[in-house]
Amino acid sequence: MNGVELEAQASLGELAEADAVIVGSGVQTREIVADSALMERLRLDPTRQLLGAQCSGTLVLAKLGLLNGVPACTDLITKPWVEEAGVAVLDKPFYAKGNVATAGGCLASQYLASWIIARLEGKEAARSAMHYVAPVGEKEQYVSRAMQNITPFLHDEFAAA
Repeated sequence: MNGVELEAQASLGELAEADAVIVGSGVQTREIVADSALMERLRLDPTRQLLGAQCSGTLVLAKLGLLNGVPACTDLITKPWVEEAGVAVLDKPFYAKGNVATAGGCLASQYLASWIIARLEGKEAARSAMHYVAPVGEKEQYVSRAMQNITPFLHDEFAAA
């Protein structure tokens, strides 16, 4: 999308071994979720993996049945399709329940990244990573906003203080 090219670092079959998986967004998401052979290859396990979805990636998690009974965030274009898949869409940039998180809006990707870092390495690691990438002169505001959005979804057993 928009000329951005990504090269796979792993095959779809290797997703099942990952500690964390983020499902990104793209203009062909509806075609992807309609491809049953492709969808069957997506073996994700929220009981042992951290799963995140950005914008239309939320539709992929919905179609895989990983959002049953869990509200989600997505972009405004994808919202009707996620709702059609039976998932309530929140008017928020980020939401997580257990090991599954969704973000709505491209710039909400920082919340997904911060949540995964906090869950895997602790809150201080998430703060540090956000501080590193935040714009100069706005670092404290960015870190504060990210932590404010993810902290309600962190549990003490998952994130070090």
